[in-house]
Amino acid sequence: MNKVVKSEAEWRSQLTPEEYHVLREAGTERPFSGEYVDTKAEGVYSCRACGAELFRSDSKFESHCGWPSFFEPSKSEAVTLIEDHSHGMVRTEVRCAACDSHLGHVFHGEGYPTPTDDRYCINSISVRLEPKD
Repeated sequence: MNKVVKSEAEWRSQLTPEEYHVLREAGTERPFSGEYVDTKAEGVYSCRACGAELFRSDSKFESHCGWPSFFEPSKSEAVTLIEDHSHGMVRTEVRCAACDSHLGHVFHGEGYPTPTDDRYCINSISVRLEPKD
């Protein structure tokens, strides 16, 4: 995979302030506020920062958590997982493997009826849906 490397000034000029906060500063959008929370459209979800393919609509499911949820990335090498100790808890952060942008967090073993029992809880503002033709 080709790594995307840009200066923080380049990222700031390319992204809106809200996108920059989530993607580059590991922020989060408010629950139930993102454009893809309830989206049922078929297609590919790509990184909003670099365009790398991350998730496909056939792995999206309703978790009612307030953010789009997927049970797996489109390819195992599409994302990197990092232990996150912020906010007084231990979670697993999900980042784009191509540009290292923050996407959200993954939670394991919550009992959802999916093939993996994983919930990739992803900020809508971190991805862009490319609808299937």
